[in-house]
Amino acid sequence: MFIFGRCRVPSEPGAATAYGIDWSRDATPIVDYSGRFSSVTALIDVDLPRYEHAEVVVSAPEAGPGNWAGGASCVAVNGIFWLAYRIRRPLNSGRGVGVVVAKSVDGVNFKPVCEVSREAFGAASLERPVIMPTDVGWRLYLSCATPKSKHWWIDALDAERPEELPFGDRHVVLPGDDQWAVKDPVIIRDHEGWRMWVCCHPLDEAGHEDRMISRCATSIDGLAWHDQGVALRGTPGSWDARGARITAILSESPLTVLYDGRASAAENWCERTGLAREHDGSLVPVGDAPVAQSPDTDGSLRYVSAVPLPGGRTRFYFEAARSDGSHDLMTCI
Repeated sequence: MFIFGRCRVPSEPGAATAYGIDWSRDATPIVDYSGRFSSVTALIDVDLPRYEHAEVVVSAPEAGPGNWAGGASCVAVNGIFWLAYRIRRPLNSGRGVGVVVAKSVDGVNFKPVCEVSREAFGAASLERPVIMPTDVGWRLYLSCATPKSKHWWIDALDAERPEELPFGDRHVVLPGDDQWAVKDPVIIRDHEGWRMWVCCHPLDEAGHEDRMISRCATSIDGLAWHDQGVALRGTPGSWDARGARITAILSESPLTVLYDGRASAAENWCERTGLAREHDGSLVPVGDAPVAQSPDTDGSLRYVSAVPLPGGRTRFYFEAARSDGSHDLMTCI
């Protein structure tokens, strides 16, 4: 059974080879797709993130692989940008040690207002958060790793002000179960209610827990969620064959999303950004290559967050690899 929030629904049969994907581990080398970007972007008229001329918002905590600043989400409310991001260390130095909430008036220069540590949740690591306003204050969603396992769950904190979130009311939002890890949500709210796209990792086969799909869920309060099924999956034999993690919603009509993808287990943590659009009720990847990647080291450009700006432009935030192997949190318009 796949436990999704407070709603318990059956999982699809044959999870090890589910959704037409061969989940087997391989050692496919990391590929540079940058030469194919133009053919992808010519297929659809939409703003996209770009590494060139992007500005660093938060630098990696140190130089070297495994040191990351990123996994961010951002929302603009009354002229203020509110950013939540994860600080990560290498595997033997603590992994995702904390989530920082910061604010800015220009979307580039941020001042931290509070921080949540992994210890406060009994988590081995924290990953992508989501910050957003509610009817009575603010909410921070947190992706939490269960110690000594590959399991992840999602919690939320509610408070009147962003600065008070570390001390807010805590809710278990998506517990996951022994078959599925859940993390890295993307959440929007409109007159129809709350919608979430969440990354799900099957745990049925040891050593292959990096596989991922994206599912969609709906809610009336943002706390109790109802599974609406698979939203996006990798394409067998393509650059995203190992999995697809929705990271940003660009348009709702038709539904157009950015997503993280990779071809193999060897590319875990080195995801690039792809584009998918709704066709006949299903999300379909646009083109056969990612639309954005870093020119440095592992090529990673992932965890995009999109903030609409006045005048129809979009400010993007993303985590990108730099030449020493670390990842910076960057922004572009």
